[in-house]
Amino acid sequence: MSDKDNFGSFLVGFLVGGLAGAVVALLYAPASGEETRTVIKDKTIELKDKTMETLDETYKKASLAANDAVSKAQDLIKQAKAKEQELAHKGQVVLESVKESVKSTKSAAE
Repeated sequence: MSDKDNFGSFLVGFLVGGLAGAVVALLYAPASGEETRTVIKDKTIELKDKTMETLDETYKKASLAANDAVSKAQDLIKQAKAKEQELAHKGQVVLESVKESVKSTKSAAE
């Protein structure tokens, strides 16, 4: 959960930092209206591209984490089934032993 929170904070910081940098660059750069509009357009496209890259990376990481979780869950299920079979076998052995004990005790009592 902490990694998810950290990444969300990183993404927000990344976007805010990008916007703040673009605004500062526009405010301090002496340029005509046409140049300013071009810079705004270019920075917007650049920020959009970086955001899409970040989202793609996030999706890939989430997908890998989900696949890993599924794989681990399947392994745990296999282990649980194996343990279940082992315990069932041990239970059957104990049951047979008890039956034999009861049978021999009954025979000895008669």
